[in-house]
Amino acid sequence: MVTESQFYLEKRSPAFWQVTFDNPPLNIFGPENLPQLNAIVTAIETDRDVKVVVFDSAVEGYFITHYNFLAKPEDTLGLPPGPTGLPQLPDMLVRISRAPVVSIAKIRGRATGVGSELALASDMRFAIREKAILSQWEVGAGLVPGGGPMARLPRLIGRGRALEVLLGADDVHGDLAERYGYVNRAFPDTELDAFVDGLANRIATFDRQAIAETKRLVNIASLPPDSDIAPEWDAFLGSLNRPAAQKRIHKLMDLGFHKPGELETRLGHYVGQIGA
Repeated sequence: MVTESQFYLEKRSPAFWQVTFDNPPLNIFGPENLPQLNAIVTAIETDRDVKVVVFDSAVEGYFITHYNFLAKPEDTLGLPPGPTGLPQLPDMLVRISRAPVVSIAKIRGRATGVGSELALASDMRFAIREKAILSQWEVGAGLVPGGGPMARLPRLIGRGRALEVLLGADDVHGDLAERYGYVNRAFPDTELDAFVDGLANRIATFDRQAIAETKRLVNIASLPPDSDIAPEWDAFLGSLNRPAAQKRIHKLMDLGFHKPGELETRLGHYVGQIGA
């Protein structure tokens, strides 16, 4: 059981916070991380000074990868709903989207599964060209994504491209993610920090009420209702124990799922092979 938080909050100024996920070697997200992330989201919602939050990673090559499939199911299933009434992970992603604070995902590695879903829940996404990879790989493993990508992706990149990402279940590299609109922009690695920090610091100088009111009105035009998010987590949980999913997950485990190595760095490729 993890007792130390793997989310680190740095208040670079009262108005500009940076939240870093550090769970080496693969930045896998598990049920033990749910209360840790909830504490961060609650602080974002309740602090009167913060205006912009950047999410990033301390683990080279990984933003956040998939959910922890080795965790005991009851550690996730036994958790109460969050304040929105949604299960905890979708609840926190919805709250990030609706908070009166600007959220930015800074992606230097694999943002796959939960990582993609956190990025999609953020207000903006910026990535590096060299190593950033986004994906919703779950359908390739017989699963249904659970953190809201079916509701968010079509609004962001259009129906056809959303279906390509979701049903193709393949890795989307930074430059293609930029062309599709999956991320706002992709930069050379050497330019990402300067751009994101500059944008965050610029926003942090603006009036908080103007930021919050503008974001609220954009949300009305662009965010899915909670009723569109809710069925996805149920579908994810329902898919976990289906024979097709179990067979594919076991094949992935045999190939090195949850371990550093070739499979985790090319997960999109391998989920396209296990059913062939």
